[in-house]
Amino acid sequence: MYSEIDQKKERLDRKRPFPVHTLRSIREHLIINWTYHSNAIEGNTLTLSETKVALEGITIGGKTIREHLEAINHKEAILYVEEIVSRREPLTEWHIKNIHRLVLKGIIDEHAGVYRKENVIIGGAIHIPPDFVQVPNHMQQLMFEYREWQGTRHAVERSALLHIEFVKIHPFVDGNGRTARLLLNVELMKNGYPPIVIEKEDRAEYYAALDSAHTTGDNLPLFRLIAQKLDLTFDLYLRLV
Repeated sequence: MYSEIDQKKERLDRKRPFPVHTLRSIREHLIINWTYHSNAIEGNTLTLSETKVALEGITIGGKTIREHLEAINHKEAILYVEEIVSRREPLTEWHIKNIHRLVLKGIIDEHAGVYRKENVIIGGAIHIPPDFVQVPNHMQQLMFEYREWQGTRHAVERSALLHIEFVKIHPFVDGNGRTARLLLNVELMKNGYPPIVIEKEDRAEYYAALDSAHTTGDNLPLFRLIAQKLDLTFDLYLRLV
């Protein structure tokens, strides 16, 4: 599943350093698309062009303050993810809480970066997250397993497993999906892969893959989805640089 991806990664690595202006335009494109699609999956009604405008600090008529904040916050979370990667910092629970704090900043501040103190269900999913009292222990166990995966799993699998297990725990009252997709890309970027965007149009396949992983233990559908997205992303980079 990963041989073609890794071959494309080698081809892309040989082209480094990338042209400055090309890299800048790719990054701007990524931030807008990643923000738009991740928010749209969760129900944000800003269009792609409206997301771009909102990120420029312009208010769009007929859209809620929350939708504007979700766009602005997501961009700030991406910038924080870039900092983690550039500093080569090992991912910790502290980082995860900081990412989540940025995602929910100004929306529900009392829950931003704080593990939930109540039970929740995931709309449309069969899996029910653990009782809230178990969340801290589950998160500690996740970080232990995450460190174990470093020497035994391909980077694509590590990113997918981190995403799967984080969503399975659902440690926060809101913003879990956005945070999970940010964490997925932290792991990819740390290992020299470009970040991917799971698009709004992938929502049904994406949710089905997650629920399959949570209820049957079959992780392959999400592994494949992430691998497909990564393959397409490499094609874009190789075409441009």
